Amino acid sequence: MLKDVRDISLFSAIAGADSLSAAARQLGLSLAVVSKRLNQMEQQLGVRLFHRTTRHISLTDEGQIFAIHAARLLDEFDAVENALSSRKGNVSGTLRITATHSLGRRWLMPIVSDFMQQHESLKLQFNFSDEVIDLAESGFDLAIRFGALNDSRLVARELAPNRRVLCASPAYAERCGLPQSFHELAVHTCIGIGESAVVEWFFGAGEEQQSIMVNPRYRVNNGEAAHELALRGAGITLKSLWDVADDLRSHKLIEVLPHQPLSAAPLHAIWLNGRHQPLRVRLFVAQLKTALQSAWHNRVLSQ
Repeated sequence: MLKDVRDISLFSAIAGADSLSAAARQLGLSLAVVSKRLNQMEQQLGVRLFHRTTRHISLTDEGQIFAIHAARLLDEFDAVENALSSRKGNVSGTLRITATHSLGRRWLMPIVSDFMQQHESLKLQFNFSDEVIDLAESGFDLAIRFGALNDSRLVARELAPNRRVLCASPAYAERCGLPQSFHELAVHTCIGIGESAVVEWFFGAGEEQQSIMVNPRYRVNNGEAAHELALRGAGITLKSLWDVADDLRSHKLIEVLPHQPLSAAPLHAIWLNGRHQPLRVRLFVAQLKTALQSAWHNRVLSQ
């Protein structure tokens, strides 16, 4: 019999992480404390919940059974928290979010600011990074990202549509012309985002999806830098419509290959699978979805 119901949240954090050290960082506890509490849990229950190696942990059969019931219990605790919080009108703690520079600065900061003003007891930690942050390692509640998931540890909730475009400046178009098919991108100057020397750009969807490998002349690790290079006529880059819609409308940028659309990459809120989400996170995601969908239709797509 468990003696401390907080151990259910401890178990959930460990189950969502790759290692005890990652779970300890999420919980703000030392590795020794997490290991001791897990050992106590297993002794109290009389079963082993995790297989452990020096690098990774995984659920045993008994651990998988416990995980199902733990999730139900956390849902019940959620219901109690919701009922009490709604009566008091209180949301507290620290909201920890990571997102790309351009999306975070332009679109998310106003929404975050409104949310924080509604909940005066709340604190914020916001990380601006174009790198994909490991949520298990970093302890962030949410990542706001474009595109699909490649990690089974994560859960994604779609927030708003998005369309990616290839774009270049009128000066580049006048100097170098524009490609008439995606295969012609190989002979154009391209601007890549990320560390890879070769960038793969995807067109179409489903069975009709195709891709082209591009060897960019420019490589930057920041989407805003790629945007600025494109505005200055350096070459062709791939950007979200959220980032470049205004420049396309004002003709500072030209859409390249508009009749050969790139694969869709909707905007998602992403969190660790199995992690108990506090009320502040759930309320913020709901408000974020409403605000971003309104912005997409009324501002990004506006003529």
